[in-house]
Amino acid sequence: MLNQARYGDVDVITGDYLAEMNLAQNAEAMRTGSHPGYEPTALEGLTLSLDVIYEKRIKVIINGGALNPKALAGKTLQMATARNLDLKICYVSGDDLMDIILKQLRSGESLLKPLDGETYVSQQHARFLESPQETMISAHAYLGARAIQKGLEEGADIIICGRVSDASPVIGAAQWWHGWSDTAYDELAGALIAGHLIECSTYSTGANFAGFDKYPLEDLLDLGLPIAEIDSKGHCIITKAATLPGIVTRDVIICQLLYELQGNIYLNSDVKADISDVSVEQESESRVSISGVKGYPPPPTTKLAIFYRGGFQCELNINATGYATGRKYQLQEAQVRTKLKQLGVSEDFDTLEFQRCGIPEPDARSQLASTTYLRIFAQAQKQATLGQLIKVIMYFFMQHYSGMHLSLDIRTARPIPYLAYYPALFPQSLISESVTFLDPSLTIAAGHPPAYAPLLPREDYDPKERIPLSSFGPTQDALLGDIALARSGDKGANINIGIFVRHESEWPWLRTFLTKDRLKWLMGEDWRDEYAIERVEFEKIWAVHFVIYGPLGRGVSSSARLDSLGKGFADFIRARVVDVPVKFL
Repeated sequence: MLNQARYGDVDVITGDYLAEMNLAQNAEAMRTGSHPGYEPTALEGLTLSLDVIYEKRIKVIINGGALNPKALAGKTLQMATARNLDLKICYVSGDDLMDIILKQLRSGESLLKPLDGETYVSQQHARFLESPQETMISAHAYLGARAIQKGLEEGADIIICGRVSDASPVIGAAQWWHGWSDTAYDELAGALIAGHLIECSTYSTGANFAGFDKYPLEDLLDLGLPIAEIDSKGHCIITKAATLPGIVTRDVIICQLLYELQGNIYLNSDVKADISDVSVEQESESRVSISGVKGYPPPPTTKLAIFYRGGFQCELNINATGYATGRKYQLQEAQVRTKLKQLGVSEDFDTLEFQRCGIPEPDARSQLASTTYLRIFAQAQKQATLGQLIKVIMYFFMQHYSGMHLSLDIRTARPIPYLAYYPALFPQSLISESVTFLDPSLTIAAGHPPAYAPLLPREDYDPKERIPLSSFGPTQDALLGDIALARSGDKGANINIGIFVRHESEWPWLRTFLTKDRLKWLMGEDWRDEYAIERVEFEKIWAVHFVIYGPLGRGVSSSARLDSLGKGFADFIRARVVDVPVKFL
């Protein structure tokens, strides 16, 4: 925040501090009084930046208020008062629906409709859905930009939000700045995509970028934050402060555009954005334009993020080196599972996985290069069940396979409670959203969107134009990543991945090659028949996008996957060997 205020030529600073992970971690702690509810890093950023923000009259809109935006707004006001800074500070409320949901459940109403419909609902949710009120600890709706806009119209300098959608601060700022009406859907949709592009810190200036290996390491050491310039028509240019490091190219921006999508329709509480015809062009150095976004009325529902107590979990990594590694891990797993069955507790686990991580390098020139690890991951309803697992592992400690070793820090083996994530839908009409100023006290109701459009089935199709792969000429084995870039991420239980080529001549091959069946093949042993896949194409940026429903179980906070955020999935797929036309290499 400080660097953006100091070096960026900006009118508004927005910040996204929230993810499933930190919301889940802090929800229970706040209820027990051991956490303030807001994000400490948001307070730190404001503490460092407040004087510069005041001097340059920069507006600030952040969702770092998290579970307790009122408290962070109060802290910010105290700082401003102590420094004699005349700043109007307010906070947005209305996202916390815990009391409303509990009341509805107790009265027999069932509004916990799954976000993804019937496409995929983890069977692990079954116990929760039988009596959700018993284990639920938080329920927050994703709010739009209406309260933010009204706060800015009333003269707010700093707006602290809780669970607004990631792009809502940008939408609210742009709508206020340009004076757009609530039905200026094309403009609002453009701002939504601009917000999507800059929400993830430095992801639009070179972080998490699949093509990073083509740049000097010095260019990536301390990246500046992205800046979105949004014009009156909602078109945007992504750039950065000239004095700060970073890479803002067409490839970087397409990677971020494809991140955490759910197909070609991007939903928000204020607008529905259709990005089927989105175009991304390099305007000049460190300036990339985005256009072609169409807007429509928002859906009548919004996302509801519910967290509940899922039970207890633990994990332990055990190493093996060199010769017969696979056989060693087979022995370890057989020892543990056999003893658990003898003790009569093998059926008490919700999850018990023995995950083999890596393969030893052949003829390795160092022991580390020859070493991999077995990740034992377990979840159960009772802490004692996991205690039995640890006892069994220790029982075999001196009956181990050849060369077994592990870190002496085994804190992850201690059972801890975990929270599971259930994304649902909630009617926007039942949300009471408002913005409250602290000094003098004033609360303004945000109201509701003037119109809604029903949710339609998501588009899902294999290649629109099928061209025989043989028509592209001779092929040779190559990594998919030699020709294509990609970005992947999480959406609840699901992984999404966008894969694109950098030259238009390669696009007919990519769209023909990347079918749903091909992605299943690329996933190899990770594919399960219980999963589902949706596929769309983005013709103007030469990209294919997939959503894989199910791999992350009940979301980041409880996933058994080592890559619980799905970020490494794209790099796995790009490292697969495929037949690539020689003319493209």
